Amino acid sequence: MNCPVCETAMIEEDLGGVLIDICSNGCNGIWFDWFELEKLDETHEGLGKALTAALQSSRAKDDDRGKIKCPKCFNPMVAHLYKSAKEVTVDECYVCGGFFLDSGELKVIRENFMTEEQRESYVNDIIAGQSDFQEAKQDLEKQKLRTAAIRKLTKCLRPSDHFRK
Repeated sequence: MNCPVCETAMIEEDLGGVLIDICSNGCNGIWFDWFELEKLDETHEGLGKALTAALQSSRAKDDDRGKIKCPKCFNPMVAHLYKSAKEVTVDECYVCGGFFLDSGELKVIRENFMTEEQRESYVNDIIAGQSDFQEAKQDLEKQKLRTAAIRKLTKCLRPSDHFRK
């Protein structure tokens, strides 16, 4: 498999029970297949020389490079903040579920890893800042109240006798 950034052949490495692909002869980017990143995103996870080397790579990312293509299925990848470390933008393939991390991003993810409580608070802060979401939430609450009122009103209604033939 070739690196989606620099096109160099990636080398499969074992980072303590998780086989990933590293662009060790190029940009030092790392490819994680579906669910592999979650096995290594916390500081206590993984081990070995390859992981140590990956964590020592300096952070490098060209923000002007545009979208990259998935090295597995060749679909465009989507750049977004990593769910457990809001300081890092990762590239994810929505088709096969893989992630590409630029050099040094795994280290930053580990340094900024959020607990479940921190992640929930972070997501709630983002949602609270979205005016469209707040309006939709208010509209939904109004609709629930209206539906409850209609149910209450129609609960005591019965079909007329001329419909029972």
